[in-house]
Amino acid sequence: MRTVGVEEELLLVDPETGEPRALSAAVLARASLDDAEQDVFEKELHEQMLEFATHPQADMERLHAEIVRCRKEAGRHAGGSGCAVAALATSPLPVTPSVGMNHRYRWMAGQYGVVVHEQLVLGCHVHVSVESDEEGVAVIDRVRPWLPVLTALSANSPFWQGKDSSYSSYRSRVWQRWPSAGPTELFGSAETYHRRVADMVATGTILDEGMIYFDVRLSRRYPTVEFRVMDVCLDASTAALIAALARALVDTAAREWREGAEPAGHSVSLLRLAAWRAARSGLTEELLHPRTMRRMPAETVVRALLEHVEEALAADGDLDRVRDGVASLLRHGNGARVQRELLERTGSLRDVVTECVRRTQAA
Repeated sequence: MRTVGVEEELLLVDPETGEPRALSAAVLARASLDDAEQDVFEKELHEQMLEFATHPQADMERLHAEIVRCRKEAGRHAGGSGCAVAALATSPLPVTPSVGMNHRYRWMAGQYGVVVHEQLVLGCHVHVSVESDEEGVAVIDRVRPWLPVLTALSANSPFWQGKDSSYSSYRSRVWQRWPSAGPTELFGSAETYHRRVADMVATGTILDEGMIYFDVRLSRRYPTVEFRVMDVCLDASTAALIAALARALVDTAAREWREGAEPAGHSVSLLRLAAWRAARSGLTEELLHPRTMRRMPAETVVRALLEHVEEALAADGDLDRVRDGVASLLRHGNGARVQRELLERTGSLRDVVTECVRRTQAA
């Protein structure tokens, strides 16, 4: 059974006002005193962010439990530093991000200008193990049309600089400002993939392989494919659900590759439109169906994803868990819907953040 790991970026906020706080250095310093957590928490581009990474897990219940544990530990370290953590993919309240000052981040600020200074967005990355780069690239080629559905399920960023963006995942729109971000054409082989990456680095537009921001890519550190299209999810259970779906997509794609099935030939232009529609609509309106690239109700498209990966979910023992999780999301809404409903009920973005801090710490 393939192992899965999750990386989450959390927003550091003032527990009273809900405003983002540039305290990542202080939180990381506290975390470093705890030997058990030394390899879990990491700094990110902006000082209002804290990242953690789980260990690889084959069992989704254990993965869920580790996400919950890491979120609670992040909250404990943040509380000792005068702030709190919120699983929000953008800040509902206005913020001027503070860029970290190591060499890499200084280079990025000099190269990309305002893009860096406006890029306070927080994602969820899912790593799924693969047997080889060849298998990994075959997976990348075959999961492309299904990635916008993961964006819609995870969407958790309706607000930007104190206003409703009209998007469910505005984070994903801001993220597209990076020159290497977005969907990819078909690669066909690991050799072509690596040659493309080398050519991109050779342009000098990006610093190194770590700035290859494809929607899904080969990890440069682990024997995995890394899904990068998701918002950080408000609830830990949603993150675990997305992880299970990502593994099932990898299993399904790898099986298709072994059986000689060709990947869908959708152009990058169509994939960009599907990604935009998912960011705009989330689960509330229509999405582009991954097979036809035509508009259909979001629930129909989500059900198509479940049907596409049903065999893999059953083989991994995840089918009932994922069905229940998807039904709950469709019934109660993703993070974007929850945030909007909180604002409608309270009339206060500060109260939205306060409730999201509480939910971030929930099991």
